Amino acid sequence: MESEYSILKVYVSNTDKYGMSLFYEHLVMEAFKNGIAGVTAYRGITGYGLSSKTISTSKFWEINEKLPVMVEMIDRTEVLEAFFEHIEKDVKTMGKGCLIYMQPIDVKIHQSGRKR
Repeated sequence: MESEYSILKVYVSNTDKYGMSLFYEHLVMEAFKNGIAGVTAYRGITGYGLSSKTISTSKFWEINEKLPVMVEMIDRTEVLEAFFEHIEKDVKTMGKGCLIYMQPIDVKIHQSGRKR
């Protein structure tokens, strides 16, 4: 049985650029423009990827501007599939390391907050 909802995760570096924008910010803005239900960008405290020669870390005594970022999106599976097709060219054009995966999830509650 296929899940009605999925989570799409994109792993990049906080220094990766798309044009004049940071790539993770570009992804969040594109998701917003395309009406994705929910998106959060997380900055990692340590990590590495396929092209890494060292482990990037954010320890306070080290100056390292390159850190991992994960952009997480949750919506209906078909909406995320269409969004992936929309950003796939951007990812390939960026020319940097990237990992993207999608998996089904079981959403228990999805409600808006009350405006005050």
